[in-house]
Amino acid sequence: MIFVDGLFVTSVIGFVLVIIVLGIFFTFVPVGLWISALAAGVRVSILTLIGMRLRRVIPGRIVNPLIKAHKAGLAVTINQLESHYLAGGNVDRVVNALIAAQRANIELSFERAAAIDLAGRDVLEAVQMSVNPKVIETPFIAGVALNGIEVKAKARITVRANLDRLVGGAGEDTVIARVGEGIVSTIGSSESHSKVLENPDMISQTVLKKGLDAGTAFEILSIDIADVDVGKNIGAELQIEQAQADKNIAQAKAEERRAMAVAKEQEMVARTQEMKAKVVEAEAQIPLALAEALRSGNLGIMDYMNYKNIQADTAMRESIANVTKTQQEES
Repeated sequence: MIFVDGLFVTSVIGFVLVIIVLGIFFTFVPVGLWISALAAGVRVSILTLIGMRLRRVIPGRIVNPLIKAHKAGLAVTINQLESHYLAGGNVDRVVNALIAAQRANIELSFERAAAIDLAGRDVLEAVQMSVNPKVIETPFIAGVALNGIEVKAKARITVRANLDRLVGGAGEDTVIARVGEGIVSTIGSSESHSKVLENPDMISQTVLKKGLDAGTAFEILSIDIADVDVGKNIGAELQIEQAQADKNIAQAKAEERRAMAVAKEQEMVARTQEMKAKVVEAEAQIPLALAEALRSGNLGIMDYMNYKNIQADTAMRESIANVTKTQQEES
């Protein structure tokens, strides 16, 4: 009885161990994926799948796109897909782009598609854009005509992806910047804003002739002017600002001249006071000179009295003249 119980326990333990080993085996070795590949006609060995596990590559990310490529008739090897995966690329997106390019009769090799994907661009979107062109709408771009009137224009740029220049080519921002520069240049060379409003198509024709898609990842198919508006009179505003500036300069110069005149007037007042001081100083010397003349005998007492009489007469005449002047002013 004890022997039977021991045998049962041993069998259960062995069964559990087998289950664990099989679970680890099927987890480590994707047998289901291998069977799917065989059913699709893609030969992938078990050792290759185990090698992917050892290289930390998810087998499903490689085998499923490989099956898809094989069904589409693409000559893609498992080593190419695995190397692209290890480089950090999106294998499924590259395969989808190759299938789309094949259906659209667009020549696209796996190496170029992988390079586009590793460059950070959406290769599938690029293929779709090659088939279905994309429309890029610019914001309002302002330019000033020769008559000083501002003109604002909005353009729609129809572009198609250029797969040959997608790696290393400039993006949408460069295309918008170049078109904006062409619009500003065309408006600026127009004699008046009315010509731009009458024929806005001349903007697109002039810009399109400049070959703005050189060095970009796109091919410009057409440039259409969607809207044209008239802005400010920039020329008049500049003239007003210039006139205001001239006015301020003239006022500053006038203020400078006024300040100089005031300073000159103050200088003259100071000089007048200086001359008056000299007169007072000179008049103060007269009594001293008279005293000296009396002491030296050059002036007699009668001469001095005549001098005083003359002063008295002069003072009387001045007082009479002042009274007469006051009466005239009052009347």
